[in-house]
Amino acid sequence: MNFSHIRWLDEKGQVKPPIYLYGMLIFLARGWCIWVASLTQSSDRAGLVSLFYPHKADFIMSLMAGLGAVLIYIFVIAERKRSPEWLRIPFGQIRSLLFGLLLLDGGLLIARVMTTHYLYSWSMGLDALLLFWSVIYLFKSKRLSLYLSDWKVSSL
Repeated sequence: MNFSHIRWLDEKGQVKPPIYLYGMLIFLARGWCIWVASLTQSSDRAGLVSLFYPHKADFIMSLMAGLGAVLIYIFVIAERKRSPEWLRIPFGQIRSLLFGLLLLDGGLLIARVMTTHYLYSWSMGLDALLLFWSVIYLFKSKRLSLYLSDWKVSSL
């Protein structure tokens, strides 16, 4: 079969991961992304981290919360290779894992808002907006639903 006219299928006819899923994983693992970016600066590694996370505790909590997103990214990579087979079971739970991570990130956002005495900042507003869009996407996206059910269906 020729699937060249359908952009969300790969050459094997399997559903490709949605781009917004990768965006959501980057958003949830932003502490890890900032940490990796800080490793590239040889002069002041803590400077970049302190720019985004003025409090060390916020950075540590972001790393712990982002660990789940890194784990989900590993599941997505395993799904693309369709191996190992035992990862099929946790792959089916990605939607609930993502929702739990979004709830955790929302809790951390509320804690940051409370520590700043409810003063508005653009970073917290952007975080809240991305959280809101991610939750809506998680439950309303048909392509994400197709992607999450594809590994189960294709191997039967």
